Amino acid sequence: MSDLSGARIVVTGGAGFIGSHLVDALLAAGAESVVVVDTFFLGREENLEAARAQHGDALTVYREDAGDLGAMTAICRAERPDLAFNLATKALLYSFFNPVGAFTVNVAIATALAELLRTGLLPRLVHVSSSEVYGTAQQISMSEAHPLLAETSYAAGKAAADLLLMSYVNMYDLDVVTVRPFNNYGPRQNDDAFAAIVPLTIKRLLDGSPPVIEGDGLQTRDFIYVQDAVAAILRLATLDAALGQTLNVGSGRETAIREIVDTLCEIAGYTGEIVQAPARTADVRRHRADVSRVETLLGGVAPTDLRDGLEWTYSWHAAAVGS
Repeated sequence: MSDLSGARIVVTGGAGFIGSHLVDALLAAGAESVVVVDTFFLGREENLEAARAQHGDALTVYREDAGDLGAMTAICRAERPDLAFNLATKALLYSFFNPVGAFTVNVAIATALAELLRTGLLPRLVHVSSSEVYGTAQQISMSEAHPLLAETSYAAGKAAADLLLMSYVNMYDLDVVTVRPFNNYGPRQNDDAFAAIVPLTIKRLLDGSPPVIEGDGLQTRDFIYVQDAVAAILRLATLDAALGQTLNVGSGRETAIREIVDTLCEIAGYTGEIVQAPARTADVRRHRADVSRVETLLGGVAPTDLRDGLEWTYSWHAAAVGS
């Protein structure tokens, strides 16, 4: 598959944060049609407004569960996709509300997609996993060979989905690329229930509430701007050398949560209190991606400076509040 021009594509979770940016990029790349499959658990109709306005009938949305094999079979028969991207999931913090659901949703979706691949209704899959499958870093940096030491049921479900799809690749010689993004941030990231640190801190700053740091704030993550991650995922989708591989997508840089909060406070001009809350149960302590494998294939994948990305993200949220 040399490029995406004229391709017919399914994106599960396409109304979500990363998924909607991917939809925009696919349509801009000349895809003939992009089909979004989303339950709208966290996805939003407004995330797709720009795509609808610019590309009209090239975008189709099904309010369906991507883990429902019957529904996915019907969609694939109707839409005849050349390629699918799997971004459907439920948020990491959902694990603490419904641990069983957070696990099973990932496995059910992977199982349905694996069967569609096996039966030929889906020719190729880019499966978007998560760096959470690694748990806390046993060594820095974390390569794709790092042990899978999931610390939440969400992460365990992601790891199980990865293993299931790789077993189908081994048994049936299927075309699958597995991508493990590290911590994405940027416009459209959910700032309501189950929100991550960047949008949650921005929301508090815009509301006039003090930011909150759980634990000592020295826990680290590898943050990558969402459009950088999407650009890498898009390029991997058409690269035959990536087939059968699992690839980290991150910045290769380690940033403390306290630094993220402090930077957002500087951007907002906030000089007040930062609330110290108890550490979150099962919180990953350190993360930094080894991106050498993906950079061998693509070159650099994270050109956006963290400060710039946080400024753009803050401005987006501020504009959304003002609109």
